[in-house]
Amino acid sequence: MLALPTASQAQEEPDTAQLNAEEIVAAMQPGWNLGNSLDAMCCGPGDDETAWGNPRVDSTFFNDIKAEGFNSVRIPVSWGNHTGPAPDYTVEPETMERVQEIVDFALEADLYVMINTHHDSWQWITNLAQPEQHDEVMAQYTATWTQIADTFKDYPQELMFESVNEVGFDETWSPGTEKDHELMAELNSSFHEIVRGSGGNNDDRLLVLPTLHTGADQGDMDALASEIEALDDPMLAATTHNYSFWPFSVNVAGYPSYNEEVQNLLVENFQSQVDTFVSKGIPVIIGEYGLLDNYDNKVERGETLKFFEHFGYLARTSGITTMWWDNGTHFDRFKREWRDQEQFDYISSAWTTRSGTASSDLVFVDASEKVKDQSVTLNLNGLEFQDVRFGNVTLKPQRDYTLDGTTLTIKAKVLERILGDREIGTTAQLKIRFSDGMPWKLNVISSEDPVLEDASGTNESLLIPAAFNGDQLATMESVYADGTGAGYHDWTTFPEFWDDFRPDYEDGTIQLTKRYLDSLKDGEQVSLTFHFWSGQTLEYTVTRDGSVVTGVA
Repeated sequence: MLALPTASQAQEEPDTAQLNAEEIVAAMQPGWNLGNSLDAMCCGPGDDETAWGNPRVDSTFFNDIKAEGFNSVRIPVSWGNHTGPAPDYTVEPETMERVQEIVDFALEADLYVMINTHHDSWQWITNLAQPEQHDEVMAQYTATWTQIADTFKDYPQELMFESVNEVGFDETWSPGTEKDHELMAELNSSFHEIVRGSGGNNDDRLLVLPTLHTGADQGDMDALASEIEALDDPMLAATTHNYSFWPFSVNVAGYPSYNEEVQNLLVENFQSQVDTFVSKGIPVIIGEYGLLDNYDNKVERGETLKFFEHFGYLARTSGITTMWWDNGTHFDRFKREWRDQEQFDYISSAWTTRSGTASSDLVFVDASEKVKDQSVTLNLNGLEFQDVRFGNVTLKPQRDYTLDGTTLTIKAKVLERILGDREIGTTAQLKIRFSDGMPWKLNVISSEDPVLEDASGTNESLLIPAAFNGDQLATMESVYADGTGAGYHDWTTFPEFWDDFRPDYEDGTIQLTKRYLDSLKDGEQVSLTFHFWSGQTLEYTVTRDGSVVTGVA
C-alpha cells in the first residue's frame, strides 16, 4: 500500500477557471496518447501523419476516445523537420495549422490536451550537450516554443504544454550527471520563461516539466523538484514515463513473470513519485505507460494483465494521472475499436476498482496420463472470491473445486469433462469471478512434453523443429561451457524473447535470430535450456562455425 500525502487529489471537475494545478491534473485522469501520428511526418518527401500506418485524425475521432472513458489526450509533435533555417527557425504554416486543427478537435470533444516537442529531443535537442552546438540548439528551441506559445496563447486552460519528451544527452539511459541536470534545467526554465512571457492565457496555463529521459530515477526526480521549487510557479506539474521494469517489459534476463520482485519495483516507483512530488503539492502525470512487449509477443498474456491491473491500482491510490501510450497498437483507428477488448477492460476497470488474478492463467493437463487435480493461487487483491464458471455453468464448491485459503483446486473430473477427448492442444476456459472487477480466465490445456529436433542453418537464422504439444515457451537460457552468458546481452544468461529467439506455434519451430547467432563466439558450443510454462525444460546445444550453425537436441 502506498503512503499517501495528507491531501488527496480532487476528483471533481469544477469550472476550469477556478482549477489549480493539482485539480487540473486530477481532472485529466485517465489519459490517452495519440502516439507518433505527428512524428510520422518526418522522414521522406510528402510524409504526413499517415506515413506510419494510422489514418488522419478527423473531427469525430476524439469523440470516440472520450466515449471510451478518457478525459485527456497527449498529442506528441515533432517540429524540427518542418522548421526553416536559422535565424528565424520558422515552423511551416501548414504544420502549425494542422496541429492547431487536431488540438481543436480534441478540445471540442471535451478532453484536456497536452502538446510538446517530441522526437525533436533525439533529433536535435540532445545536441545541447555539444559546446559547439549549444547556442544553435537553444536558438531553435526558443524559436519553436515562442511560435507554439504565440499560436495557442488564447486557448483555454484545458490545453497544456510539455517542454520536451525523453531527452538525454548521451546514448545511454543512465541516471543523470550534474551537467545533465544543468542542461535539463536550462531547457525547462527557458520554456517556462518563453511561455509565461507570451501573454494571454499562457500567464497561468499549466506547464508540464519532465525529468531527464522523462524517467523516474531518484536523482533525476530530485533535480526536477529543485527546478520547480526555484521557478516558484504554482501552475507546474512534473511528468515521468513508466514501461515497467525493463527486463520484465521485454522478457529478458529471466523475468517472464510479473513476480513479487517486479511488483515491488512498481510500488517503489509510485511511492518515490509521491514522496518527491505529490506530497509537496506538485502533481504528477505519467505521460506514457505500457509494456515494451513488441505487440504482445514477448510477455505472456496473464502476466501482462496482472501488470496493467496493478499499475492502475497504484495510479488510483497515489493520485497520479496516467496517459496510456498507443501508437495504433491498441485502439484500431480505422475500425474505431479496441484490438484487445479484454486488455482495455482490465485497464479501465482499474480506474475505479481492483480485479482478482491468480498465479497463472495457464493450467496444463497431461494428455496421456490419468488426470489429476490442478491448483492455482488466487491473488484476491482485497476482494472476495465469488465462484468458478465454465461457459454459463457455475461449478459447485467441494464437488467441482475447493478453496483452501487462496489455493483454488479444480477437481480432476471437471478437467476431464471440459477437455473432452483430451486431444493434444485442446483448450478449455474457466472463469474465476470475484466480488468486483474483471473475472480471471483460466486456460486449461491438454498437453504432453514438448520435443525438439536437430537442426542446421546459417547465421541468418536457425529454425529448430519443435513439437510444442500444447505447451508454450516462457524463456530460454544460454550459456558457454564456463557458465557465462552467451548471446547479444552477455550480462545475462537469459536472452531476449522474440529479438533473440521466437516460437512459431503454428509452424512448429523455435527460431534463433540473426542478432543472437551473430553474437555467439565462433566455434564455441552453447548450452541452451528452453523453459516452458508447464514447468518442463529441454536441453539443446548450438554451435556457430563462421556462417554455419548447428543445433543438437
